[in-house]
Amino acid sequence: MSAAASVTTLWPVLIAGVVAGYAVALPVGPVASYLVGLAARHPWRVGAAGALGIAVVDGGYALITGLFGTLVAGLVQPVEGPLRIASALVLVVLAARGARTAWRERTASGGEARADPLSAPRAFARFVAITAINPGTVLFFAVVVTGGALLPDADPAGRTLVAAVFGVAAFVASASWQLALALGGTLLGRVLSGPRGRLGTALASSGLMLALAVVMLLP
Repeated sequence: MSAAASVTTLWPVLIAGVVAGYAVALPVGPVASYLVGLAARHPWRVGAAGALGIAVVDGGYALITGLFGTLVAGLVQPVEGPLRIASALVLVVLAARGARTAWRERTASGGEARADPLSAPRAFARFVAITAINPGTVLFFAVVVTGGALLPDADPAGRTLVAAVFGVAAFVASASWQLALALGGTLLGRVLSGPRGRLGTALASSGLMLALAVVMLLP
């Protein structure tokens, strides 16, 4: 692909990566609630390290699924239309389920983690581990990638670049939100992990998933 074509192609990929990164990062679930609580009890650098641990896994999963999607592009093309529709429907279902679960649990109160002093490297490693075992993130990115939006008509090197841009964009989006949560924990304690915060962020994530579904259905 030419330089001009690359810029034209990469802008939608960059935006898709940012939107996808926020879509998986915004819900304040158990991991994010733990991050806020930890940040409230430790220095800022510890909370920030934990936030970056989460973002590294999100970006890594986005990159891996982006690269995998480029390898199966030839297989996907014959069924691109039906797969695009199916992927959009999956996103709609995920958005609906996320919003419904958050609504049902809006009055639930989460348990508080015990205070245990951590260094920044240990916090980073801990959050990498607890985020990596969640299959939902990689499945979500796989749906976005195989939906067809990130499989441009380009040579292998160009497609690898697209996957890298998607992964980096997802990392940046996730990191910005996780760092905001860590800062919120430092400044406001556990406000963002309360019932209202969990509901609001879950609904915002569902809205982003619906937006991705609409983009997939556009010609």
